[in-house]
Amino acid sequence: MTDPEARSTAEFTAALRAHEDRYWHKHPFHLRLHEGRLAPDELRQWIANRWYYQKWLPQKDAAIIANCPLADVRRRWVRRLADQDGSDGRPGGHMQWLDLAEAAGLTRAEVLDERHVLPGVRFATDAYVAFARTRPWTEAVAASLTELFSPALMRTRLTALRTHYPWIAPSGHRYHEARPDTATHDAGHALTLVTTHCVTRAEQDAALAALAFKCEVLWSILDSLDHAHTGRGR
Repeated sequence: MTDPEARSTAEFTAALRAHEDRYWHKHPFHLRLHEGRLAPDELRQWIANRWYYQKWLPQKDAAIIANCPLADVRRRWVRRLADQDGSDGRPGGHMQWLDLAEAAGLTRAEVLDERHVLPGVRFATDAYVAFARTRPWTEAVAASLTELFSPALMRTRLTALRTHYPWIAPSGHRYHEARPDTATHDAGHALTLVTTHCVTRAEQDAALAALAFKCEVLWSILDSLDHAHTGRGR
């Protein structure tokens, strides 16, 4: 039965996309990064802390797969695991991020042992993974829709890293070179899933709340980093 209060697909899509205003591309920390105003130690701390978020993405995606009863969705979503973990000798996003860490002067050991990870970053990331594990799969997919807004940010960041931080070896840029295209395809697929499977007003509202939650997670990560160096919060 059709829910008479449900948004149309166009209205629902517009409501999801409107969350771009809450995305972390306008966070003061990102603005300083893109303007070349981070000191080397700040940039390295960002890289080390972003690793903690990055390393959990396959397990977040595995939780979505585990909670989803639809085989066709699982078959497509599982590709995300290989995108991060790598497969058949092809390096994934994890390896590329570790390359960035080394290119910026960090050792793999100090990134992997998480000695630089801030409590706030750990808390926010863990909350996101717990959300994916405990909420309906459609809500977890909706939370991933921050990818709708990430390709442009990645391209801006790549330009900034090359322009303002030339001391980073070129080998460190592979993640940001490859990720925009992958994120574009993944976001398109996730958007189709959400608009197809969230058909009641309640399901749509839950999806919108999930995306808002994810935006808060991302802002919280940068709040922690910003506070660590400037002493200011949001």
